[in-house]
Amino acid sequence: MLIRVSMLKGLFQHSNSVRLVRYDRTYSRLPANPKTFFNTMGSKINIRAVDLRSDTVSKPTEEMRKAMFEAVVGDDVYGEDPTVNAMEEKAAAILGKESGLFVPSGTMANLLAIMVHCSQRGSEMICGEMSHTFLFEQGGPAQIAGVQIWPLPNKPDGTFDLDAMEERVRDHADDHEPVTSLICVENTQNWCGGKVLPLKWLDDLATRAKQLSIPLHMDGARLFNAAVYLNVPASRIVRDFASVAFCVSKGLGAPVGAILAGNRDFIRKGRRLRKALGGGMRQVGIIAAAGTIALDSMVQRLVEDHRRANAIGKGEGRVQPS
Repeated sequence: MLIRVSMLKGLFQHSNSVRLVRYDRTYSRLPANPKTFFNTMGSKINIRAVDLRSDTVSKPTEEMRKAMFEAVVGDDVYGEDPTVNAMEEKAAAILGKESGLFVPSGTMANLLAIMVHCSQRGSEMICGEMSHTFLFEQGGPAQIAGVQIWPLPNKPDGTFDLDAMEERVRDHADDHEPVTSLICVENTQNWCGGKVLPLKWLDDLATRAKQLSIPLHMDGARLFNAAVYLNVPASRIVRDFASVAFCVSKGLGAPVGAILAGNRDFIRKGRRLRKALGGGMRQVGIIAAAGTIALDSMVQRLVEDHRRANAIGKGEGRVQPS
């Protein structure tokens, strides 16, 4: 397999202009440490490599580091970590949900939601075929939760056909079939180009799901990017969803962690299952403190992230390989 490497030079050199120079080479493989590779290549051509692989390579701010150092902690498995408790309450309030649960990762948050919603054996969930839950979570719903996934083709805008969704819903009428117990969407839809799902489509989905008596879960790993783009509160986007997961370790810049939110009974069940998955943490307020700072001060900064990403996208299309 050949790997093409493109490097961008001079990102945001001035507040009103962007100068991009692309450096292209093809390699048979990358070394084990891509960051070291890119920094080494950058030094050879006298540029500073900017790591744009993912928003997961973001670093915690100084404010986060200070909050982590000063965090008051307790044993979260016993519900005694005040910093974690405060973060969970804050996150739930932001989303308009009754309760929240701090977990190590978005993958675990999604799996917990599926396990709670699909607790009956022989359950099935519907999601888009480009969703992270289907493609990149190691088949956890099937492997761990015993839940079958029936994926729908995603459209270029990240949505899927709601008529086709309704046709795939299965109930207890036929003993040969699994029972559709959950519908899951991803917002933003990363593998459709980071598309933000339209509010009208979400409202139509919610209306149909309610008529079918099927709960909705949102994998909102980058939910706040969608909220900033749409200029609406995150609570509006997830208004009709029984559960929602989001990460603080991506564009929000915290080092680790995700939140699962829903009603109190849902979170009570999720907390119990978290322990079964090995997600019960002890003095975890040290990292939850960074998540609180992320929610307080980093959400609106996503506006600048979007501006820069848009500028890079437009500029990259105009430059020629050096």
